[in-house]
Amino acid sequence: MSIVVVSGTGTEIGKTVVTAAVAAAAVAAGRTVAVLKPAQTGLAPDERGDADEVVRLSGAKTSAELARYPEPLAPGTAARRARMPQVGAEEVAEAARALAAEHDLVLVEGAGGLLVRFDDEGGTLADAARLLGAPVLVVAPAGLGTLNSTALTAEALRARGIEQLGVVVGSWPAEPDLAARCNLADLPEAADAPLLGAVPQGSGSLDPAAFRAAASGWLAPALGGTWDADAFTREAGA
Repeated sequence: MSIVVVSGTGTEIGKTVVTAAVAAAAVAAGRTVAVLKPAQTGLAPDERGDADEVVRLSGAKTSAELARYPEPLAPGTAARRARMPQVGAEEVAEAARALAAEHDLVLVEGAGGLLVRFDDEGGTLADAARLLGAPVLVVAPAGLGTLNSTALTAEALRARGIEQLGVVVGSWPAEPDLAARCNLADLPEAADAPLLGAVPQGSGSLDPAAFRAAASGWLAPALGGTWDADAFTREAGA
């Protein structure tokens, strides 16, 4: 895989930290990695964006943004309110292909969920993934409600003929409740795709060296790590 699209089932669920963990595992394996953020919202021009944070944590080679909008809204809405140019799915695909020509792996991190609109024409991250023929890694929260949003995301991918790599829990709590523990067994069924990792809550606050040293232990072999879903689920008491 030279391009992987990373989408959440919603916002603020650990998507950037999961992207950083995948990047760190790839860098540790000797691969050159670029991170593409099609649209960054809710930040001023001089603030560090999600792609920059992935590079800081992982040691990836390159970060790129196609657009940045000041208000923390869906990209299409944020662009329209700021009277700034919108980003289209074709533009995202073109940028990802250009990065893939110079890097072993390109990680395209979306904004919010899979079908959040980039522009007034209705372009989404799913459209970009379809144009690229790239698989999608879904990041989901641990707790109550995640099965429905994960199943809906998986259904949307299937309807568009897009491959789903699997699901990673974006922020695994130090003291998981019953719902979170049970979801470890239920998420693969909801997604009809394998559970490929669980990133501990607060991992993004680690020192970059500590983050890179630990990242492969949070991810399954399909993502370049050593994490074992069955063993983790048993240990959690699911």
